[in-house]
Amino acid sequence: MLSQFRQVQESLEKQMDGLLVEASAGGGMVTVKMNGQKQLTEVRIEPDIFKSKDQEMLQELILAAVNDATRRVDEELSKQVKDLAGGMPGVMGLKIPGLF
Repeated sequence: MLSQFRQVQESLEKQMDGLLVEASAGGGMVTVKMNGQKQLTEVRIEPDIFKSKDQEMLQELILAAVNDATRRVDEELSKQVKDLAGGMPGVMGLKIPGLF
């Protein structure tokens, strides 16, 4: 069983490395991309948002987009863990440190 767990862990790590999610807020005014390690890889801000000079709104949109991207990474990783561990009894109840 330990051998199977290691295989699942290695496979999940490879999938995390290749995972990239995108999330936006404000109707696409702010868009972020995040990898499976929950690191932002890109932030795009539409130039029109600067016309309003509303710093607080921009900050809220960035927070919303980042939080949505984080949620999407968690959902995708959770799905992948379930898919990978589906045939391993007892693994579904495990909490993998640093994963969630």
